[in-house]
Amino acid sequence: MTRTDGRPQASECKHGPVQHDAWVAHELDRIRSAGRWRATRAFDASGPTGVLDGTPVVSFASNDYLGLSAHPTLRRAACDAVERWGTGATSSPLVVGSRPCHEELAEELCAWKRTGAAAVFPSGYAANLGVLSVFGGPDCLIVSDELNHSSIIDGCRVSRSRVEISRHNDVEHVEAILSGASGARAVVVVDAVFSMDGDEAPLAQLGEVCARHGALLVLDEAHAVLGPATGMLSGIEGLEVLRVVTLSKALGSSGGAVCGPARSIELLVNRARTFIFSTALSPADAAAAAAAVRLVQATEGRELIARLASLVERVVPGHPSPIIPMVIGSEADAVAASARLLERGLLIPAIRPPTVAPGTSRLRVTLSAAHTDAMVDDLLGALRDLEPAA
Repeated sequence: MTRTDGRPQASECKHGPVQHDAWVAHELDRIRSAGRWRATRAFDASGPTGVLDGTPVVSFASNDYLGLSAHPTLRRAACDAVERWGTGATSSPLVVGSRPCHEELAEELCAWKRTGAAAVFPSGYAANLGVLSVFGGPDCLIVSDELNHSSIIDGCRVSRSRVEISRHNDVEHVEAILSGASGARAVVVVDAVFSMDGDEAPLAQLGEVCARHGALLVLDEAHAVLGPATGMLSGIEGLEVLRVVTLSKALGSSGGAVCGPARSIELLVNRARTFIFSTALSPADAAAAAAAVRLVQATEGRELIARLASLVERVVPGHPSPIIPMVIGSEADAVAASARLLERGLLIPAIRPPTVAPGTSRLRVTLSAAHTDAMVDDLLGALRDLEPAA
């Protein structure tokens, strides 16, 4: 007898319940047969160029949007931090894990995002789980966009909240859900830029809806390097916003943070399990991230952002972000297209379910200010040659 999900039942085994190793083998076989097998690969790189499996390649796969991961200013900041504080924070922030570099990073983030306080987490994933678990709860309704990142989805799950999924970027649907909430406390959570399609959330309209219904707006800015503009949110009366910042993408370091009003951040620090029970960000990462925050606000940072915007305009005019999807459809075809590009020295992995919906497997091109014009020329030529086969 077989279960409806295809997994073996205990009665299928002649010698009693299915053993762990048999279950693991069965699950691995299911992944292989579905064409969704994945494995890590070592990419020996600093910046967009490197060696993969012995072959030199140019990567259009990373989230290093401004090319800061190899920037000399960040390198020096990280090395100086290691010399002063060592390689690890040694404990959670509330024990003895916080160092002066963590406090400096929080201050830099507050100045950048113009908020009253900030809490630094070991990852952006931990930041989303922390903020949603604290501000959600059994008495709370969370409205989450259907294309939100997995960390938001998991944050909604652990929050024990009632969760309603809104149609993608459908502000009217969000308003309808909030209108039917019968006065319940509410949180609306959304990616500022969506990680698989590269489109922007309608922040001004969402902010207005949240203000009308007294809902907290949680905004994940992980991929928001070119936009959308968030200044208009501060002018919406009655709106409270918590901004989740990822330090490992455009800022070229590691970790995450939540920026917002001081009282909300104080509550987060006192209740977020992913903050209280995680070892603090390493001093090197914190110092590098603080240096990156300063850099992106300076002339050099503005020039890097302008450079990135110009590359996006070359590849897809008018596109709002450096994330450029090429939807192919089947998983096998997407994998084959990625392999053809790799033969030309271009690393653009196939994105497949469960990351995207079945039938929407794609190539996900991500641009960086570190890409040269010649690299983008090669990319455009390869994509043109790929079109008939895709």
